[in-house]
Amino acid sequence: MKQYRHLYDSPLGAITLTASEKGLTSLSLPTYKYDIPSSEQEITTRSPFNEVIAQLDGYFAGESVQFSVPLDLLGTAFQQQVWAALQTIPAGETRCYGDLAADIGKPSASRAVGAANGQNPIAIIVPCHRVIGKSGKLTGYAGGLDAKAWLLNHEQAMAANIPKQPQDAATRTR
Repeated sequence: MKQYRHLYDSPLGAITLTASEKGLTSLSLPTYKYDIPSSEQEITTRSPFNEVIAQLDGYFAGESVQFSVPLDLLGTAFQQQVWAALQTIPAGETRCYGDLAADIGKPSASRAVGAANGQNPIAIIVPCHRVIGKSGKLTGYAGGLDAKAWLLNHEQAMAANIPKQPQDAATRTR
């Protein structure tokens, strides 16, 4: 199977992007602590990543936190469930592992949720950085705690500048 690879220059350093013919398979920060699988049929090129690069450019410029690129997430059914739940956490907000476990209907599985969160191969787009410890402290992040803090601060700043939707005339206070 063909795999594509590209290095994207970001404010956090060089991010490694990999993709299959189906979609993005990994987005790894410079200090990512896991090996990124390679393929004998690996092709280093930018072209399959044009859309994700455009969306990352907008994200890092503070223009948008919405991602809509095709993903090819490879993991167990449980990991897939956790990764889907991560994508529902709004930018500028955080959840603790217990909250995420409850969100997927497994309130006693916070440790397993933490393990699945840590195995997320697509950082930023599948926002595992938005999960923190119950105490409110930043906890483990495969991209490093400095990157996690940077991403959270960046998103909170963007969320603070996002214009609120106008209220319906019937609900406005006078």
